[in-house]
Amino acid sequence: NMLEIIIIEALSDNYIYLLRNEENKITSVIDPGEAAPIIKFLDNKGWDLDEIVNTHHHHDHIGGNLELKKIYNSKLIAPIYEKERISGIDTYASDSENIYIAGINTKVFHTPGHTLGHVCFYMKDEKCLFSGDTLFYLGCGRVFEGTMEQMWTSLLKLRSLPDDTLVYCGHEYTLSNAKFCNHLDPDNNILKTAYTKIKNLRERGLSTIPFELGKEKQINPFLRADQKEFTNSIGLQSNHAYDSFGAIRQQKDNF
Repeated sequence: NMLEIIIIEALSDNYIYLLRNEENKITSVIDPGEAAPIIKFLDNKGWDLDEIVNTHHHHDHIGGNLELKKIYNSKLIAPIYEKERISGIDTYASDSENIYIAGINTKVFHTPGHTLGHVCFYMKDEKCLFSGDTLFYLGCGRVFEGTMEQMWTSLLKLRSLPDDTLVYCGHEYTLSNAKFCNHLDPDNNILKTAYTKIKNLRERGLSTIPFELGKEKQINPFLRADQKEFTNSIGLQSNHAYDSFGAIRQQKDNF
């Protein structure tokens, strides 16, 4: 792989991703909620910062933008749909177009729900997805700005990606997500195995990221709202997958 992906912890449970393409010496950062840990890391490596990339406008994903731009004169790539909410965008990312991030061909998916303008970034050749706050390990983002139907449609876009895709999401919410999933779907053996591994990692203070999309399709209830056998097993009898999705999302909000 041409690309090195460095996970940097920030704020209380955010993940910032620093991407380094050694071949052409391009360095990019995805969702810098704060600047300090990025500056420290770059100083240590003697790297410059070429690009800042945002998935959505929430402060814990863009809080470091302006400081980093000022220091490194980086180019800011962000969703065209959030241009009123994110200042200083140089390059707009819009749905289903291909752009370059750290010199890597990247497909943009518009995934409204958590925010109306949220986008995710998929690197086919690198087999990785930066899902922001749309898809989490065993979870999905809270639906703040969009509708349940929009969020479900957004998750379907991500679910359609290849099984061997590694997902890098915006937060370390995995253990609390796993507890909810376990409560909802107690007989799922693949989930049980994942849960044990997650607990073990978190007890040692280690990250659970990235996670495999293929396995996720079998254990994340938010990706299974159109599977009748599953929705029946948890007592949901809706005609529409997005209603089932909404019911599961509501249960998680109140869990």
